[in-house]
Amino acid sequence: MAELRLPDLGEGLTEGEVGRWLVAEGDEVAEDDPLVEIATDKTTVEIPSPCAGRVARILVPEGEVVPVGTVLVELDGGRGAGGGRRPDARAPAPVRATPRVRRLAAELGVDLAALPGSGGEAISEADVRAAAAGRGPAAPEGRRERVRGVRRTIVERLAAAHREVPAVTFVEECDFSGVDLDLLVALTLGAAARSLREYPELNARLEGDEIVYLDRYDLGVAVQTPAGVLVPVVRGCDGRSVEELDAEVRRLAEGARAGTLAPEELRGSTFTVTSAGKLGGLFATPLVNHPEVAILGLHRIADRPVVRDGEVVVRPVGNVSVTFDHRVVDGARAAAFCLAVIERLQATAPGTAQPASP
Repeated sequence: MAELRLPDLGEGLTEGEVGRWLVAEGDEVAEDDPLVEIATDKTTVEIPSPCAGRVARILVPEGEVVPVGTVLVELDGGRGAGGGRRPDARAPAPVRATPRVRRLAAELGVDLAALPGSGGEAISEADVRAAAAGRGPAAPEGRRERVRGVRRTIVERLAAAHREVPAVTFVEECDFSGVDLDLLVALTLGAAARSLREYPELNARLEGDEIVYLDRYDLGVAVQTPAGVLVPVVRGCDGRSVEELDAEVRRLAEGARAGTLAPEELRGSTFTVTSAGKLGGLFATPLVNHPEVAILGLHRIADRPVVRDGEVVVRPVGNVSVTFDHRVVDGARAAAFCLAVIERLQATAPGTAQPASP
């Protein structure tokens, strides 16, 4: 009997969600055949079979979040990843609860293993609070849809950012008359990378009692996909031309929407740019992509009356914002950074593709 355990997928991940089983109990599989899809930080990876054999028992259901090292499936065949086990051994039934619910249970002193969950579903915050108050499980209410995959990651990362980051937003108008809007994201990446050289605290991390100033300019670009918002990473934005940046942004955006990006293409950004285009609204407050310390937002661009040389004229104007972690970045420095990006954008001549580096 062989078993497949959830492997260490790198990047500091300690757990994963079983997104979809690609086999059923009783199926015959060959070595390296894909067995299961695991949802990790912003992406999904396939885990292959460690040996040829028959799928004996699937131990973790779809949608379950389990720590690295958990036995996912048993195979009748050679010894697999993590070593074998006796055929009569039984894994304990996993507790179905999100990391947030687990933290709440620990804070309130509630034993999750003793809770059945609402209506047989995953244990909810209401179940934990009811148990802490001495009541029974909360009655299920309304239609329930489990938070899974990319949406679960979004929930956890934004909750962490909200808890940990004292965020402040600075916003200023930008006159986009001289900007090729077809290249807007690429131009913004180049302008941001050059401005980050002048304001390095926005291209940083807070790790314990140390601020880590990063010497690379790998900028994330927020992309709306059917599964939720993904942030693929454009590497080396300080050394690429606008044309190169534009081609890379388009490639990554297409891959994000199609779900074909490799995990490493979604990791390691140092700063993020987000633009919702026509859906951007007059202004919104982007959330910092934790553990980064700042995010730049491009908002809706539209013709507006502005004063130029004492006369009212119509120009394409939009807001540019910087939301930042006030523990690391002072307000004056964030404002100066935003104004530097705007100045570089406004200095862009129409229809030209200048190098991103000085």
